[in-house]
Amino acid sequence: MAADQIILTAETGRPTGSRSSRRLRAEGKIPAVVYGLDTEPKPIAVEWSELRAALVTDAGMNALIDLDVDGEKKLTMVYDMQRHPVRRDVTHVDFILIDVNKTIDVEVPIVLADSEDDHLKGLVIDQNLFMLEVSAKPGTIPNEFLVDLAPLSVDEPIRAGQIELPDGVELLTDPEDAVVVASVPMSEEELLADVEEVAGDVDEPTEGEDAEGEDGAEAEGGDDA
Repeated sequence: MAADQIILTAETGRPTGSRSSRRLRAEGKIPAVVYGLDTEPKPIAVEWSELRAALVTDAGMNALIDLDVDGEKKLTMVYDMQRHPVRRDVTHVDFILIDVNKTIDVEVPIVLADSEDDHLKGLVIDQNLFMLEVSAKPGTIPNEFLVDLAPLSVDEPIRAGQIELPDGVELLTDPEDAVVVASVPMSEEELLADVEEVAGDVDEPTEGEDAEGEDGAEAEGGDDA
């Protein structure tokens, strides 16, 4: 299923600057800018409630947004979203203009399929890669990549190059990158041995440490005398 497409109204003519931006956010609006396709950046503002609704579809950040700018529809995607470092509130958004006939580079979520395969029972399954970078035309961007765990084994991870891509979608992630790996869980004895080994490395003094301490004590005694 390709990325969803939504309509979002943009308010133009907003004043720039941190004070004006704070005022907009207090009114429930998000300061933003739209640019791309050789056009000059244009400051805009969008309603936070509408933007949030646009980005909670299955397409997530890859949703196609018809941005209504002064009555003219412009096809865009969210290119960057800035957040407050502590509160994590959205503080600013960059929209990028896109051409339906040109490919763009995007990151698409990787989702592991539920598996009841007997060969995976009792194993520890770790997902190493959560986003797959691909190049595709806007209308062909998948919402997610569902990975079948059937080929997974302890000896062989599932790699990015094994993920099936729809027609017109090109992989940009290194095909050798491990997406998901399987391992045999450690026994209690092995875990205890590891803990004891680490504790021994921490407690054991380095070579010459005691000698230096004794020399230092003697030197200090001589000074006192």
